[in-house]
Amino acid sequence: MLLFSTFLCLYTAALSGNLLIVVAIIASPALHTPMYFFLFNLALVDILCTSTILPKLLSSMLARRTISYGGCMAQLFFFTWSMGAELLLFSAMAYDRYMAICQPLHYSGMMGPRACAFLAGVVWAISLTNTSINTCLTMSLQFCRSNVVEHFFCEIPPLLKVSCSPTHLNEAMAFAADVFLAVGNFSVTVLSYIFIVISILRIPSAEGKRRAFSTCSSHLLVVSVYYCTVIYTYIRPASSFTLNKDKGVSVIYTSVAPTLNPLIYTLRNKDVKVALRRLLSCS
Repeated sequence: MLLFSTFLCLYTAALSGNLLIVVAIIASPALHTPMYFFLFNLALVDILCTSTILPKLLSSMLARRTISYGGCMAQLFFFTWSMGAELLLFSAMAYDRYMAICQPLHYSGMMGPRACAFLAGVVWAISLTNTSINTCLTMSLQFCRSNVVEHFFCEIPPLLKVSCSPTHLNEAMAFAADVFLAVGNFSVTVLSYIFIVISILRIPSAEGKRRAFSTCSSHLLVVSVYYCTVIYTYIRPASSFTLNKDKGVSVIYTSVAPTLNPLIYTLRNKDVKVALRRLLSCS
């Protein structure tokens, strides 16, 4: 019951926080800017991720811990889709902040509505392609060794571990996707923040520097934790998956990060607070 209450609170907080962000951005014209456009997409991704994993986990804590084969593959598909989209969105958001802080004179021209829509389309298309390939490869495997998945949801490493088919191609594709989506995007994000920090250091006001560093450090901390846990899970062979340790790591990017994202990225923002107050007052 303690675990059930914990995950129920995480799911409730993640769902309500991200839904509030979605509604506030749609309802407030002042938030119709590139930064909030990407935050809108991030909130949708977090809703997709938590709704794919946590409702089934909560029901499993109260009833039988079983899932159908079709349900397992569907869970794998939507989770991998949301994870890939989140990794790519972090890079898009870092690029947006880089343009706003380091190239302010070119920002409006480079980050117009068409450019933002194109970037968002690329994010969803690449992540959809990645999950389609990995899910199809997983569905081609035979699972005759065991029908017990040592995990609280259907993810690539634990599924490969119980397969009796050769999994070299699956592991290679998962590794390649992790190098591109996690390591590659993490490098882009860190590089963007390096240029952002250099620009912040040129701010003459000490208070301005402190506020800018406070915001950047919070964003970078959440991004780093998310990237590191994903890289740790997918960069290794599936045979090295361990029940207790890897379950704890997976909780971070399936439950904790989607709950923290609204708090870190938006609810600390003055413009979003104003939009939420107006929205709640109207209701």
